Amino acid sequence: MPLPDGPPTPENLIRELAAARTMTVADYMARANSQYYATRDPLGAAGDFTTAPEISQMFGELIGLWIADLWSRAGSPAFDYAELGPGRGTLAADALRAAARFGCVPRTIHLVETSPMLRAAQLARLPAAQHHDDIDALPDDAPLLIVANEFFDALPIHQYVRTAAGWRELMVERRDGKLAPVPGDTPADEAIPAALANAPEASIVETAPLSAAMMQRCAFRLARQGGAMLAIDYGYAGPAAGDTLQAVKAHAFADPFDTPGEADLTAHVDFTALATAAQPAKVAVTHLATQGEWLRRLGIDARLQALSAAAPDRAADLKTQRDRLVEADAMGSLFKVMAFAAPGWPQPAGFAA
Repeated sequence: MPLPDGPPTPENLIRELAAARTMTVADYMARANSQYYATRDPLGAAGDFTTAPEISQMFGELIGLWIADLWSRAGSPAFDYAELGPGRGTLAADALRAAARFGCVPRTIHLVETSPMLRAAQLARLPAAQHHDDIDALPDDAPLLIVANEFFDALPIHQYVRTAAGWRELMVERRDGKLAPVPGDTPADEAIPAALANAPEASIVETAPLSAAMMQRCAFRLARQGGAMLAIDYGYAGPAAGDTLQAVKAHAFADPFDTPGEADLTAHVDFTALATAAQPAKVAVTHLATQGEWLRRLGIDARLQALSAAAPDRAADLKTQRDRLVEADAMGSLFKVMAFAAPGWPQPAGFAA
């Protein structure tokens, strides 16, 4: 049987998924996103969505200042920079440029990325970067300063629905020619957090065991090696019920089950679950902050003034960029920030005491 030319079409991927064993929403999300990220650069006006580093240089620059401040207060040790899901490399380039102004320069730069197209874009901006398929390949002989911006939201989630017969995991099946989530047959009450066990019928509860596992592996790295990690994503402080699975295509929301592999599938991040996953490593975990308040505390308004003074003709555009990052009706409230620091490391800046 000849092999097909190129990646499968959405129709072929639907047939492939429908022919597979009964699959969870997590199985579906993993397969669809693997296809999606392997075949395109999804960022920017020509892509499907835009992330904060692509909106404004101020975002990456303030993360660089956050790194330099923490590094300086930790005694200016040799360290390695690592980023999980680094997009086009824009954040890392802006952050490391800003940090370098204060003498904060990593020994090496490490990017955890599996997309061939995004790897190429990253190397264009960061020629010295080293790529890894997994966090376990990161160096283990120096402190790590890890950034994860819009990383956890793309990792697979399991979804559970409360039925008249109890909690059931949602499974993805083909119905009337398209894929759709339907309750499975196996009781799943043990998977539901105690605080949500008595949620009303038809309630949806999401769990993200892969995100928790990755967070825990990073936390143990920090505990052994020193350093800190910054996680930024749209999310909430759980536990909470609700269906947050979404698809974005051409900068608009789409049906997550309509064209698998052709839209970006994400879910809101439960930051409480990330903090819980990090606890066994005994790292310090900050309070959860909104992106808007965190950027204000780091000085985004002062940076806006400096950039506007240097380029008055760009002042209006710069203000628009700042507002998209900070204001509550844009990214300021929906996006959250949490940091994790190794034992003995200073309190990261930007968070309430």
